[in-house]
Parts: sequence; structure tokens; C-alpha cells
Amino acid sequence: MAPLSKSGMPRDDVFSRLEAFRQNDVKWQDGRVFGYIFDPGQAVQEIAKQAYTMFLSENGLDFSVFQSLLILEKELAAIGRHHLRGDADVVGNFTSGGTESILLAVKAARDCYRSLRPEITAPEMILPTTAHAAFHKAGHYLDVNVVRVAVEPTTFRADPAAIEAAITPNTILLVGSAPSYSHGVVDPIADLGRIALNHELWLHTDACMGGFLLPYFRRLGAPVPDFDFKVPGVSSISMDLHKYAYTPKGASLVLYRHKDLRKHQLFACSHWIGYTIVNNAVQSSKSGGPMAAAWAVLNTIGDDGYLDIARKKLEATQKIADGIAAMDGLRLLTRPDMCLISFTTNQGSVFHLVDEMNARGWYIQPALSFENSPAHVHLSINASNVGREAALLADLKECVAAIATMPTGDLVQLVQSGLDGIDLAGLSEKELADMLALAGIGDEGLPQRMAEINGVLDALPPKVREQLLVTFVNNLFS
Repeated sequence: MAPLSKSGMPRDDVFSRLEAFRQNDVKWQDGRVFGYIFDPGQAVQEIAKQAYTMFLSENGLDFSVFQSLLILEKELAAIGRHHLRGDADVVGNFTSGGTESILLAVKAARDCYRSLRPEITAPEMILPTTAHAAFHKAGHYLDVNVVRVAVEPTTFRADPAAIEAAITPNTILLVGSAPSYSHGVVDPIADLGRIALNHELWLHTDACMGGFLLPYFRRLGAPVPDFDFKVPGVSSISMDLHKYAYTPKGASLVLYRHKDLRKHQLFACSHWIGYTIVNNAVQSSKSGGPMAAAWAVLNTIGDDGYLDIARKKLEATQKIADGIAAMDGLRLLTRPDMCLISFTTNQGSVFHLVDEMNARGWYIQPALSFENSPAHVHLSINASNVGREAALLADLKECVAAIATMPTGDLVQLVQSGLDGIDLAGLSEKELADMLALAGIGDEGLPQRMAEINGVLDALPPKVREQLLVTFVNNLFS
């Protein structure tokens, strides 16, 4: 990395350099990206930018200094409470994203049970295998043991009986998704709520993907099961605004059934020589920009606008799902409850399919196999994808035909045949780096086509995948 210039760069040079940095980014503006990006359109983006910059410097560290941010946060929490059918007791806070919302909910549950059940010294949370990786991160950060439970093998929904059977004296928290990111299905939250009440446990609904959109799908007549505060036993819910509410990144909510639960989320510190700290989220200093932009977008689009967007996405999802289900060589893993579609191939490699679609200007997301879920393709359908259903399906059909004769790859076969007798858990950093180099991954980044690399990762146990990826990222940011 070059040092700072002595006298600074001219403005035009600054922005030309920034533009150059983006040259290898996925081109999401044309509506051909089915992941990571949730595009509300240029007009709404401009409003978001204006609101963001208006509150760019306001600091959420101290609401007594910037009372505008207190007003904004309370109004956003009230929108979330109404949307998730909570009563007047439901409270919430604004966070930087789904991961922070989940971290806070797990922290709140952990600290709550430290008070209620001090005899629990090794707390556990029970997760369906479809629960988001953020819960594993929360367990890692907060020293809460993760207990994974297999999901129903055909619908990929959480199995209430299996979850209840996994409860031990150390269990504090149950988790369900609305929907799960992987397959777009809503877990049986009502059943999990009954279990939580019977065992006096905390139940968190992860509605980061669906919390904002599913209520609109329900109003349009889609069969959306109850997942929100209407369900007795639900203690907390995470709901992202920067997904299907189309606000800029850095906008999520975490909500609690009442203040007595939320208080365990908060952090205060007077044990230092400085100003007293009290935080309602993980971050201390934080820009008011994301909060203001979220409020502006929500109030610009409005209820009728979101209902119209939801209608178009629901129709697009049905068209794409029906097209995939009818296509030779492809198989839907399950019918989704929302606009998240997962499918696999009956011939050829999923990873070759992703590469071929990428070469045609589409971004679709590969997912590695895990337990009863095979390697597959994931589509997150958003407003900018609407109207491109026919083009997507036409290119998918061409690509399915193209991959039918493509080989798995010598390297993948080598890895699959060479795993026996290797102490995978004891691989050194050098051995991991050598494996990366063998797969074509160097410090300079990733190759254009990823089928071979994804195939190798898919052939490895999950723990070794994690080790390889940590080694790669550690080297990438050197």
C-alpha cells in the first residue's frame, strides 16, 4: 500500500482512483445479479444518498447530544414493531446489519439466563442446520455452545421434535428462521414457540431476510405461516432493512417482546477515567447516516409502494421457480416461501453452471454441500431482477446443456481420492497454503472461473474448508 501523498491528491484524481478500484466488481446496475445487492432504483437511491449525507457526521454515541438520532431510532423501531405485529410493549434498536442484530439477541439471551439460571456455566443454543452462520459467529464470540440439529430432509424446515429432543439443562436459546437464507422456507415458529414456553427458553426468530417482506406476501394471499410476535414464546426477532426494505447497507433492527428482555442487550461502563459509556448496540461511535437513509427510504416508498414491489417479486419468483422445475437437468430443492430459490443440477457440475452463467453476465451464488443439502445454486430475487425472468431461464437452459459434458476436474478427483489417511485437523499453515496453491488460489486473488476451486472445497470436510478460507483471507489482506 502506498503512503499518503505529502500534499494530498487533486479531487479528480481521488475519484478516478476510486472508480478504478471498482473495475472488477460485479456489475449490479443492470439487474442481472441475484445476491448481495438490493436495488430500489435510481430515484430512491438519490433520496437515500441525500439523507445519508445530511446525517453523515451525527454520532450515535450519545443521544443526549444528537437527539435527532434518538427520534429516528424510536420511529424505526416503531415501524418494525407494527410490521411484526407486536403490541405496545415490544421494543427495538437499530443496528448495522443482521449479524449485529443476531449478536445482540444472543448476548441478551445469555445475560438473561446468567441472572435466571446462574447454575448454567456452559450455555447452549440449539440451531437448525439452516440457521445463519451469524449464530455460529455469535456462539464463538460470546462463548455460547452451538448445538446443530438436522432439518427435515425434503422441505429443509426445522424439525421441532428433533430440536426438543436436543434440549439439555444447559439450553438457553432456540432459533428459527423466517425464512432460512439457504432454501427460502419459513421454519415452524409456532411449534418452536410452544417448545420454548414449555421449557422456559428464549426463542429468537431470525427474520433478517423475510421480516419486512413476508407480511406483504401474506397480504397478497401467499401462505405465510406466523413467525412474528403473534406467536407466543417468541422473545426476539431480527429484521434487516437493507435487504427487502431497500435501504442502504448498514440498516437492521433487533426487537424484543418487552423491555425486561432488551435490557440485557445494553452495555454501560463507568470503570475508566473518561465519559460514562452506555451503548444500545455493539458500536459506540457510529454515523447517523444509515439510520437517516433508512427512515427516508421507508417513508419515500411507503406501504402501497412496498406492496406493489412485493407483488412483482412474488410473480417473478413463481415464474423462475416454475421454469427451473420444468427444465431438464435442473431440480428445485424445495418450493420457497419467499423470493429465495435454491436448485441443483441432475447432470454436470453446479459450479460449472455458475461459471457459465457468469460468463453470460449473470451473477448467481454457488453453495457447497452440507449434510442433506447438496451443492446448489442460490437466487435472491429483488426488484431490479423483475422483468428478466425469461432471459435468465433461456440462458440457464443453454448453460445446462453446455455443462453436461464438462469433466469434474482432475484436481477434485485427486482431492476426493486422497483424503483417506490424512490428518485433516492437523494441517499446518504451510500445508494449507500448498493446498490453496494447488487449487489455483494465490495471494493475488481468485481466478476468473471458480468451478475447480469450489469443487475442491466441496470435496473437503467443512472444518478443513474453514481452515483453508481463513488461511486465504489472512494472506489476501497482507
